[in-house]
Amino acid sequence: MQTMNSDSPEQINTNASGSEVTDQAVATNDVTDTASTSDNSVNTDAGTSDSVNTQLAQQIDSLKAQLEASSSQYMRLVADFDNYRKRTQKEKDELDAQVKRNTITELLPVVDNFERARAHIKPQNDAEMAIHKSYQGVYKQLVDSLKRLGVSPMRPEGQPFDPNLHEAVLREPTDEHPEGTVLEELVRGYFLGERVLRHAMVKVAAPKEDTPVPDDVQSSSSDS
Repeated sequence: MQTMNSDSPEQINTNASGSEVTDQAVATNDVTDTASTSDNSVNTDAGTSDSVNTQLAQQIDSLKAQLEASSSQYMRLVADFDNYRKRTQKEKDELDAQVKRNTITELLPVVDNFERARAHIKPQNDAEMAIHKSYQGVYKQLVDSLKRLGVSPMRPEGQPFDPNLHEAVLREPTDEHPEGTVLEELVRGYFLGERVLRHAMVKVAAPKEDTPVPDDVQSSSSDS
């Protein structure tokens, strides 16, 4: 009897159909796995992107805060330096003005002596006149230099006494001028710019005292 080793056509077809179904199932599973993997990858990428954006936003906020702090510090430094510059310039100007004031004050007695000499010395001959003109030329040069430095003389005669400008050294009773009127400038006063450089020494008017009446006149008046 002869044995059949090969499958029948029906069996072959059946096996083929089952194999195809299996392959399709495997393919479907592969597609599903691939889709799941892709979804997971997309979700992971989205999460990573959100995290990076958050970190960048935090870094930007931090940099903004640092920039604002640095800007505020810079503005404070600029203001402090400007105040320092103004203060040092003011101190320098005050020091320069004080040195100038002290130097000019030392020269004023020299001017006083020239003016006294001019008032009291009267040249008697040509030689004396030549000497007189010589030192008067020096005096004029000195006065012109002081004017260029901002020095100007006071003119107090006839003005009311002002303790901010004048120093009263004499009082003269009179009824020709109101009390406190400056009658004479004894030592010239000077301004340096608008400030007093030296007070003027002056003589001021005082009320005139009543003339005492002799006793015999008073007696005659009483008897009558």
